[in-house]
Amino acid sequence: MIITTTGAVDGKPITAYHGVVAGEAVMGTNFVRDFFASMSDKFGGRSNAYQKEIRKARGYALEDITEEAEELGANAIVGVSMDVEVIGDSMLMVVVSGTAVTIG
Repeated sequence: MIITTTGAVDGKPITAYHGVVAGEAVMGTNFVRDFFASMSDKFGGRSNAYQKEIRKARGYALEDITEEAEELGANAIVGVSMDVEVIGDSMLMVVVSGTAVTIG
């Protein structure tokens, strides 16, 4: 399955559009991770714990759109967009969407 943020796959014509596919993943965090993330905020640096959770959530959301596109008979997803949101104080949500297509 080809997944791209562009509207087309270079050199491959789109022969059929199957519709919009979307995947969501909501991941909980815990107070230990929150504590260390707040330390990163205060003293600078990156929060590896949160980055790992976002990466994991993105993977789950991409799996969801891939499965949905395959069920529709697509072999590619174009125009993919990803969004990360914080829900409350301890939840991360990743939303991925795109258009399932068949390319030649």
